[in-house]
Amino acid sequence: MTLVWVTGNSGTGKSTVCGELRARGHRALDADDDGFSHWIDRTTGEVVTDPPDPVPEGWLHRHGWAIVRERVEALVEESRPGVAFLCGSMENEADVRDLFDVVVCLVIDEATLRHRLATRTTNSFGRHPEELAAAVMWNPRMRAIHESRGATVLDASRPLTEVVDDVLAAVPGLAAPTGQDAAEPGGPADRVPPGS
Repeated sequence: MTLVWVTGNSGTGKSTVCGELRARGHRALDADDDGFSHWIDRTTGEVVTDPPDPVPEGWLHRHGWAIVRERVEALVEESRPGVAFLCGSMENEADVRDLFDVVVCLVIDEATLRHRLATRTTNSFGRHPEELAAAVMWNPRMRAIHESRGATVLDASRPLTEVVDDVLAAVPGLAAPTGQDAAEPGGPADRVPPGS
């Protein structure tokens, strides 16, 4: 099995890429929405089940968005054999990096980041000044961190189809279904139920 981590800063399009991967017939899970992550109190280690929205000043300094290793380990077992994509970004990625075969980091410039966070409708994170400041601060850091670790770094300000084509191309031995192949009856696009 090949497990692919699609990561990047808030607003880089991870959830959108996840949806397009699903539409193309691939197994893709959103780490934010599919039970892989939660907020934790960094001081106590306790899980925060009802985080404030928007977060008050100072909240992000004490709390972090964390991935649950046991959930990723379960995905590895559930996905044998085949390829699975997990899309998300957490501050404790180092705790699960050894479980991934391929890492792809989506990057965008600051102007695009600000625009996306201000206009997206699927997630409110980034609209509050403290959240926006954190996202802007982390934007160049995410790229530098993942480049230094050998991840495939992709410019996610390009059209979605191009970005997803490049995500698929980063996976050794995976042929990306495109054009006629993707639309053929019984092909990959037909194996995913609508709305999944």
